[in-house]
Amino acid sequence: MPVTATPRPTGHPGYSETLPRKPQSALLARRFVRTALAAWGLEELVDDASLIITELVSNAANHSRLPSIRVIVSRTSEDRVRLGVVDRSKDLPTMRTNSNGEQIRGRGLLIVDALTEQWGTELYPWGKQVWGEIQVRNAS
Repeated sequence: MPVTATPRPTGHPGYSETLPRKPQSALLARRFVRTALAAWGLEELVDDASLIITELVSNAANHSRLPSIRVIVSRTSEDRVRLGVVDRSKDLPTMRTNSNGEQIRGRGLLIVDALTEQWGTELYPWGKQVWGEIQVRNAS
């Protein structure tokens, strides 16, 4: 039975959804992000946001330890959208800066860094949230 991501308001405005800690959850996360952005009338951000959330979900699926992750989409301000993935690992993500052309994996945070205004990690007593913020184009 497929898992569906149903957006729910969670604060000033935001959406969050728990998904299985599997690489296949990136598809559900992209749909979830698309739904949240459409609710805010920010469809122009879908392409970049989809790529960012795919990389964050992939990292969590590969490095976390419990069977679920939490995807969060929020507005930190009128001109910013934050995409985050919460997992139960305290291991901090590291951005690879070497350019080994034969290496297929390990470039996700380079993509996140290139597409976001800023990104970071919030540590919790039981895990962390890795997030990236994108600029809303033509914010009024």
